[in-house]
Amino acid sequence: MGNYAGDIIICLLVLFSVCFLYGTTHVIKSFIGNGENIISSHTYYSWIIRFCLNFSGYATVLLPGYLIYKYVRVSKYLQRKGKGCIPRLIHSCFLGSGEQGLLDSSHYSPTPATSHPPSTFFQDALLLTHCFFGLQVSYLTWGYLQEKIMTQEYDDGQGNRSNFKDSQFIVFINRVLAVVISAVCLLIIRQPPHTIPLYKYTFCSLSNVLSSWCQYEALKYVSFPTQVLAKASKIIPVMIMGKIISRTKYEYYEYVTAVLISIGMMMFMLGSTDHENDGATTFSGVILLGAYMMLDSFTSNWQNALFNEYGVTSIQMMCAVNLFSCLLTATSLFQQSSIMYSLTFMATYPNFILDCLLISIFSTTGQLYIFYTISNFGAVTFIIIMTVRQVTYLSISTLFIVLRPNSDNRNCLLK
Repeated sequence: MGNYAGDIIICLLVLFSVCFLYGTTHVIKSFIGNGENIISSHTYYSWIIRFCLNFSGYATVLLPGYLIYKYVRVSKYLQRKGKGCIPRLIHSCFLGSGEQGLLDSSHYSPTPATSHPPSTFFQDALLLTHCFFGLQVSYLTWGYLQEKIMTQEYDDGQGNRSNFKDSQFIVFINRVLAVVISAVCLLIIRQPPHTIPLYKYTFCSLSNVLSSWCQYEALKYVSFPTQVLAKASKIIPVMIMGKIISRTKYEYYEYVTAVLISIGMMMFMLGSTDHENDGATTFSGVILLGAYMMLDSFTSNWQNALFNEYGVTSIQMMCAVNLFSCLLTATSLFQQSSIMYSLTFMATYPNFILDCLLISIFSTTGQLYIFYTISNFGAVTFIIIMTVRQVTYLSISTLFIVLRPNSDNRNCLLK
């Protein structure tokens, strides 16, 4: 009887929190208009409204999970052997395949990372080169497609032209294909046992979604030189976040090297751009850019910590993180009714469908390299590679502008 009572309590917690947050979202929307007006609004502080709406959608998933987490901790729900789908789901989310999980975290020892035979310097160098070029090709192409989708006008074949405005939908479709590909890989490629409780993925999944959103929003409020300065100095916050999350110890020369790399990248990138007419940097833009830097640094370091502590594979990590990201973004899009805007746009402008498919393919390929690079070389090495990618893309953009003087590729430098 105890199991059934616990299942009922869990269902009521989910129902209450979902209804409360869904109602809150619609109350906010009733004061500011329909979903398309919210998406296209570009006033200085409209991003706060969009952030509240997005986070309300995310909280519709996260709040029930948090309430269940607190209930499981104070009750003996997981100590009772339940055979239904709810006990199994709760067990996977909060206990994993370990023996203690969150019930006794003080005595829980995560499964150590799977040991691999030692590799030679030549093998490491070859693997790093492979990751470097894989990331460069994937994200250079992805950046071009991203800029194309967010800036070009699509033609419906009848003379009507329009821009696509909902950046959260692009984040969603990228995550959908990544889940499908990684799930297929899990089915056909033998993986080590998965022991990590699923709820641990929600932290980096949420930070990844929010950092992507902040990055898009920041482009509306900051000048191009400010973007360049922030992206070129991302190594430093990554190292600081690594010290906070994983207690990683860096030598003094490593901090000095990071600072010198950041300064060198900033000088090169600023010296290679014509930024006389880039517009002013606003206070809102600085906040969004700072949030992007912090969240993006947290994401890579949290994933690195999971790799090191639990021995999770890159495919397992990719599938779980993107699954939660899909759940978060889909819930937010549904609550804001903005998903209908995106689907209508796809039906009206067929060329948009092809661009969505291409950007999803290259985003998924890039994610495979991201997780593989972080699992083998750590978060700092990954950020250095991505910083070099900014320089490479800037060089290509500069060459493109020289060949086509009327074009403007400055906003391609997205991560």
